[in-house]
Amino acid sequence: MTANFTGPLEDRIAIREVLESYADAVNRVDEALWASLWVEDCHWDLSHYPELGIVSGKDAVVALWAGAMPHYPKLSFMVMPGMIRVDGDRAEVRAYISEIYEEPGTLKDKRARACYNDVFVKRDGQWLIQSRSFTIIHQT
Repeated sequence: MTANFTGPLEDRIAIREVLESYADAVNRVDEALWASLWVEDCHWDLSHYPELGIVSGKDAVVALWAGAMPHYPKLSFMVMPGMIRVDGDRAEVRAYISEIYEEPGTLKDKRARACYNDVFVKRDGQWLIQSRSFTIIHQT
């Protein structure tokens, strides 16, 4: 265990499975699975895109995602955790993502590398996303 990965192994594996389920849901455009990974009082910080800002509440978060996905029919989304620090029923998580997609309108291949800084919470024995903050690292 390193300073980036702290807390009970069982919790860290469960959080990793949420991240991996998130990626699977994106790749398969599975709205039910994607939505199931968030708590009701969640926040999705997309301030990197000023027109989106911060979206609050599960209904609004899911609606934003569901509305965007039809514009990216050939999206490939991969995730790799860089940090999982569990403290009781709360965890700080950093996940790096890689996306390849066709740009809407131009159909040109686009590639993005980004980072999510997250807060996960354990509710009724299940780890869920409470907040995600998105930052692009590199995009072509």
